[in-house]
Amino acid sequence: MLFRQFVDDDLGCSSYLVGDEHAGIAVLVDPSYRIEPYLDEAERRDIRLVGVLETHTHADHVSGHGRLALEHGLPVRIHEAAGAAYPHEPLVDGTEVELGDVVIRTVHTPGHRPEHCAFAVIDRSRGPEPWLVLTGDSLFVGDAARPDLAVEALDGAEGLFHSLRRLVELGDGVEVYPGHVAGSLCGAAMSSKASTTIGFERRFNHALLEDHDAFLAAAAGPQPPRPPNMDRIVEINRGPFVGAAPPLVRLAEATAGAALLDVRPARAFAAGHRPGAVNVPVSGSSFGTKAAFVLPEGPVVIEAADEAQALRAADALHSVGLLELAGWREAGGDERFEPVDMDELERRLAAGEIDLIDVREPDEVESGSIPGSRNVPYRLVRAEAANGGLPIVTVCETGPRAAIAASVLQAEGIDARPVLDGGVTAWRSRNAAPTA
Repeated sequence: MLFRQFVDDDLGCSSYLVGDEHAGIAVLVDPSYRIEPYLDEAERRDIRLVGVLETHTHADHVSGHGRLALEHGLPVRIHEAAGAAYPHEPLVDGTEVELGDVVIRTVHTPGHRPEHCAFAVIDRSRGPEPWLVLTGDSLFVGDAARPDLAVEALDGAEGLFHSLRRLVELGDGVEVYPGHVAGSLCGAAMSSKASTTIGFERRFNHALLEDHDAFLAAAAGPQPPRPPNMDRIVEINRGPFVGAAPPLVRLAEATAGAALLDVRPARAFAAGHRPGAVNVPVSGSSFGTKAAFVLPEGPVVIEAADEAQALRAADALHSVGLLELAGWREAGGDERFEPVDMDELERRLAAGEIDLIDVREPDEVESGSIPGSRNVPYRLVRAEAANGGLPIVTVCETGPRAAIAASVLQAEGIDARPVLDGGVTAWRSRNAAPTA
C-alpha cells in the first residue's frame, strides 16, 4: 500500500495520498488548495492520480478538488448528502474505491456535517480487514470534532456520538489518521500528534469515554471560535470548481480601496509601516486564520519584505478563502508604534492612564488575567474596542496576538500599543507569590 500524510501546519489540516504502489495509482483525500506538494509526491513516486475523495464539505479551508479536477481531470467523490454543485460521483455508506490491492471503504459518519464520511483502508495483500481509517472531522487524536458548524449543536452531537461508536467497532489495532491536528478550530483539545489507534482513543479519549448524556451536555457547552469566512468557504467548496489563482503581481502603489496586510514580524512592523496597514506575521502560527479574522472584506494588498515572503502569505490567504489579492509591494513606511514593556504597563495601569485590553479568548482569560484589564478577543477588536478616549494597550499570553490587535486599532485611527515581550505570562511571573 502507498500511504502519505500531508499536514498544513498553518491550518492544522491533514491530507492523504492513498493507493497501490505496484499498480501505480492513487487518490487524494481532502486535498488543500495548494496542490503542488501532492503533484510533486506523485511524480517522485511515479504514481498516477486517479481521483479525489472528500470526507465532507470543509468550513475552515478551501479544498483543492477544483484545481485537481480542472487542471488534471480528476473525478471527485463526496457523499450524496453534501449537496455539491460541482460534477461529482456520489458516495453512500459502504461505497468502495478499488486501487489495485487497496480498497477504500466509505463509512458514513454524520455529526460534524450531515454528509461526513470516514474512509477505512484495506490492503488485500495483508488481509480483508481495515488497516487504517481516515477519520476526517469525526475522531481526532484526543478529541472529537465540533458538532455546531452545519446544524444545531445537539443535533450534530447526537449523530457524532453514534458515528464515533461505529468507528470503534473497526477494532483496537486500526490506525487512525484524522483530518485535523492541534491548531485547527474544528476541535478544542486535539493533540498535535499526527495519528493514533482506535484502541488508544477508546481508552483515553474523553469523547469515547463519556456516556450519551455527558457527550451531549459537552456539545451544548462553549466551543472554539467559528472559522473565519466559514459560510463563504463552505459555499466555495460546495459550489462550482475553483481553479488556480492568478499570479501575484508586484505593485508600484496600493490599489484604491484595498486592505493593506503587512506580513513582516511584529517588531519590523512596529519600526515602520504604512498608515492603515494591519500586521499579521506570516512567520507566526495560524497566519491564514488570523488574517481572515481581522481583514475587512474586499481586495488585499500584501506588504512584505520580499517576493518570497509575499508568495508564502498569498498561498496561506488563498487557503482560507481570501482569493481577491490585488498584488504585493515592499513593506515599510513612516508610521510606527513603540511596544510597551512590563514596567511601563504596571506604572500606567496603576495611574489609570491606559485602557488595557486582554485580547485572548474568553476561556483563556478564565485562568487568570491582569487586574484592571478588559477582555476583547483580537479577532473582535475592530468592532468592540471603542472606549472613553484613553490610549489602549493590548496584551495576550506572550505577545503575537497583542501586536495584531494593536495594528488593527491603529489602522482605525485609535491610539494603541502592544505588550510584545511576555504579556500575561510575564505579568504572572513578576507577580507570583514568593515561595517559602
